[in-house]
Amino acid sequence: MSKPDTYRSVLDSDFCIRELLQDDLPDVLDIERQGYSHPWPETVFRDCFRDNYRLWSAFHGDALVGYAVVAYMFDEAHLLNLCVHPHSRGQGTARMLLRHTLAEASREQIWQVILEVRISNAVANGLYTSEGFIEIGRRPQYYPCANGKEDARVMALRFGH
Repeated sequence: MSKPDTYRSVLDSDFCIRELLQDDLPDVLDIERQGYSHPWPETVFRDCFRDNYRLWSAFHGDALVGYAVVAYMFDEAHLLNLCVHPHSRGQGTARMLLRHTLAEASREQIWQVILEVRISNAVANGLYTSEGFIEIGRRPQYYPCANGKEDARVMALRFGH
């Protein structure tokens, strides 16, 4: 297998983004469990290794610090999961991963990226809004939470191809 393409930040030569590999799954699952109250099981991640998905990993040195999972449907992309290790939050990792994901989608002639985000997740809502996403709807009772279910904000970013 050839070495995956990487993206290096101009701010930190130790940071790179590359395709997520199945070999990365143990670290992905560790981050997933730390990042979410209701984490995806390994089977869901394994099901995402298909032609119409794009899976990206962010590394700081040799450590996996974040990942993104995107499903491509014709000319639209759905950002299904973006998670950063708790120790790497607040350092721009999610923003760089999101920007990479958006650049790749645009390069592949995707006209729109959509996502769902918990209403209560102020940090993620702020990130998506600051990168140009707008709310296009709500999904009531979408996410499981400690007290039952929580609404999701549906957001979209359209490209001007």
